[in-house]
Amino acid sequence: MDGKKLGKWHLLAGAAAGACNGLFGGGGGMVLIPMMTRLGKVSQQHAFATSIGVILPLCVLSTGIYFYRGQLDFVLALPYLAGGLVGGLIGGRCFKNMSVTWLRRIFACFILFGGVRALF
Repeated sequence: MDGKKLGKWHLLAGAAAGACNGLFGGGGGMVLIPMMTRLGKVSQQHAFATSIGVILPLCVLSTGIYFYRGQLDFVLALPYLAGGLVGGLIGGRCFKNMSVTWLRRIFACFILFGGVRALF
């Protein structure tokens, strides 16, 4: 794939991830990872790791927008933030030793769970 075409896919994937984050407060990785692996030909593990780096600034931006609109409750968010930090550390350590097959399966389960929860 040439650089110009790949650049357009990068922009599209980033825009889709940003839209998911803005609309749903998260979930951009569910858009980025498939696009990075299929369209960008990035390995699964690199796509997972890279999506985290992309999602962080998107989450910061979304947080700022929700805060500006008065829709963010920091006190309510603190326990989730603490749990998320611990979970992120554990997940990051496990990620290094996990096979791509298991990463795909776990990711698919999260997507399915989220889809079912959204329907009901």
